[in-house]
Amino acid sequence: MEHFDLIVIGAGPSGYAGAMRAIDFGKRVLLIEKKRIGGAGVYDGVLTSKTLWEQALKVASIRELIPGYEANIESITKIVNEAIFERKTQMTVHLQLLQTLPKKLFTYEKGTASILDKHTIQIIKEDGQLKKVSTDYMLIATGSRPRIPNNIEVDNEIIVTSDSVKNFTSLPKSMVVLGAGVIGCEFATIFSAFGKTKVYLIDKAERILPFEDEDVAEIIKTNLELQGAQVHQGASLNRMEIKNGKVEYELAYKNGSIEVITVDKALVSIGRVANVENIGLENVGIRINERGSIWDDDTQTNISNIYVAGDVTTEVALVNVGEREARHAVVRMFGPIVKPLTYKNISTIMFLNPEVASVGMSEQDCIAKGIPHKVVKLDFTTNARAIAMRKTKGFFKIIVSNDNGMRILGMRVVGEHASSAIQGVAYLIHTNQGIRELADMMHPHPSIIEGVQECLRMLLNKSIYKPYVFKDKLKCYVYENGVHTPIEQLIE
Repeated sequence: MEHFDLIVIGAGPSGYAGAMRAIDFGKRVLLIEKKRIGGAGVYDGVLTSKTLWEQALKVASIRELIPGYEANIESITKIVNEAIFERKTQMTVHLQLLQTLPKKLFTYEKGTASILDKHTIQIIKEDGQLKKVSTDYMLIATGSRPRIPNNIEVDNEIIVTSDSVKNFTSLPKSMVVLGAGVIGCEFATIFSAFGKTKVYLIDKAERILPFEDEDVAEIIKTNLELQGAQVHQGASLNRMEIKNGKVEYELAYKNGSIEVITVDKALVSIGRVANVENIGLENVGIRINERGSIWDDDTQTNISNIYVAGDVTTEVALVNVGEREARHAVVRMFGPIVKPLTYKNISTIMFLNPEVASVGMSEQDCIAKGIPHKVVKLDFTTNARAIAMRKTKGFFKIIVSNDNGMRILGMRVVGEHASSAIQGVAYLIHTNQGIRELADMMHPHPSIIEGVQECLRMLLNKSIYKPYVFKDKLKCYVYENGVHTPIEQLIE
């Protein structure tokens, strides 16, 4: 029986990253994948949807100049497939070349892995052949799949999930999206931006993106409606079914009214489920948590030599988080003692219209926890780069501690190039620094990140535009003991 230092089950972003990190330690690694290198991150998830999003915003920009312009689904599909092919080829060739190196540290097997005991795995290959291998450590990175309600029949053609939305051969005239979280809002953004689809968004909460601040959610909702989308706010879904090749759904509202609507297609986006079935977890007694995913303590399961990373933990279902978890797990196996992972200050991007980038705590988080803080908010209309791009919808918002140190607690940027503005502030949060160094740097001009600098200057009372003059564009206030107080009132 062939023996390895580490066997990784799953070659999505997490498993791939974990295997590569183990090679850095000079360890013999076996990577097992039953379907495709790259997993959902390449074929059904991030790369696919974000390529679609990029094309949708380009189409929306063209439509602003040429109102009658129509998107071509064939050319868009071709671009998406090219992106997938490029990434898939890159990753596959890399693995193939790794296996030809003299040290023979890396091996790849295509097949289904089943854990027999804490040191033994059986691989069932596509031709039915069985192969047993042994290992010192295991890393489970089997990912997740879309959650499907029991009362909805998803045929992946008319009613689809984020995995099967690529099956559309044309842009539907109408479409309903069930679920107003990030993924639901992203696809509502994409299809409404193409300009050929009337989009309905079902949201049982009081507002979309309930985990974000109200001002963030409001600007996204407003822009969706400007693109012709309709948000069913505070609506409960009674039923959704296919009738005569279309989708009929019935909504119940809090006032007792019922509404029945028929559309061409439906997208179900109500979260994801960890892939924990049929991999032999029960053979070694691996613990499953209340969310139905694998329990872990800083990536280590209750079986000491078996670790876990990525969506199968459902801690935070993001590619960058999964990769970081996998690399951290491998360091725990073979490297020096390291600090536990923290999920407090993750930088994220929501591919909406406009784009949303965030790091750290939101304003509503601080209020809920009773944390005294200062908030500074700067409208995109005051930023030279945004004006030049004619993309002035959006704002910067930075939240800092209510003391002289003004340690950054969190940041939200809504608008064009939002993701490029977040990392400098993320670093300050990571290193627990204040705002003065970043405020005094010479930022490039004209750039979106100058908005960050101006926010920090406002907190230091040395901004170019004064918040007590441009009250509609600039806001600066303190929250303490349940009261919001404009900072200029404190100065007076």
